[in-house]
Amino acid sequence: MVGSRRMRAALRGKAPGMAAEREFWDAGHEWVAGLDEVGRGAWAGPLTVAAVVPDRHRRITGVRDSKMLNEDEREHLYERITNWASSWAVGHASNEECDELGMSAAQRLAARRALDGLGRPVDRVLLDGTWDFVGGGRARTIVKGDASSLSIAAASVVAKVTRDRILRAADIDFPGYGFADSKGYPSPVHRAALANRGATTYHRRSWSFMEGLPPVGEPRRDPPGTKRLF
Repeated sequence: MVGSRRMRAALRGKAPGMAAEREFWDAGHEWVAGLDEVGRGAWAGPLTVAAVVPDRHRRITGVRDSKMLNEDEREHLYERITNWASSWAVGHASNEECDELGMSAAQRLAARRALDGLGRPVDRVLLDGTWDFVGGGRARTIVKGDASSLSIAAASVVAKVTRDRILRAADIDFPGYGFADSKGYPSPVHRAALANRGATTYHRRSWSFMEGLPPVGEPRRDPPGTKRLF
C-alpha cells in the first residue's frame, strides 16, 4: 500500500473506488487509464489533461477529486500518485492552440498528447462527465467520475497540480495578473490587470473578455472559424 497522512474529517468516507476499472480488467482489458482535464474555463494558460494507469496490484489511500482538496493536500497526493501509478502522463494545449483550434479540439489534442505519453496504447479509457473527448470507441464516460473512479480522481490531482505549477511560474514572467493565486481564471486582481494593462501573450485572446480592453498589451485574436470580409 502507498501510505498516506492523516485525512481531514470532511474527506473521510468519500473515497473513489475501482469498480469501473475492475470491470474492464475482468473483461481482459489490461491497460486502463483514467483521464481528467483542468483549465478549460481559464482566461490564460494551457488546457491540461492527465492520464493515469492505476496499479492494480497495489493500494493507495487518500485520493480524492482534486476539487475537494486544498493545494497542500494536492501537492502531497501528487507525489504519492505518480509513485503508485503503473504509468502516467500529462498533455497540454497551449493558450495559442486554444485560440487557433477552439476549446473542444484543444481538449482532444491535450488528451491525445497525454495518452501518447503513457508509453503504450491503452485498451480502455475512463472519462469524467458525459463527453467522449478521446474517441475511437475506447472510452466510457462517467457522470461525477472524478468522485467515483480512483483513476479519474488520480488524474484530476495530477492535472491540477501540474497546471498550478505552470501558472505559479507564469506569475514570475507576467507579474501583476495574479496567476499564482487565480491560476489564470478571472479574479478581481486578474480583471483589474487586464483593464489597466491589457492582455499578455499568455492569454486566450480570442475570448470575449478581450472586448473593451484598453489599446495596450497584446491584441485580440479572431475566434476559430472567423472569416474577415475586409
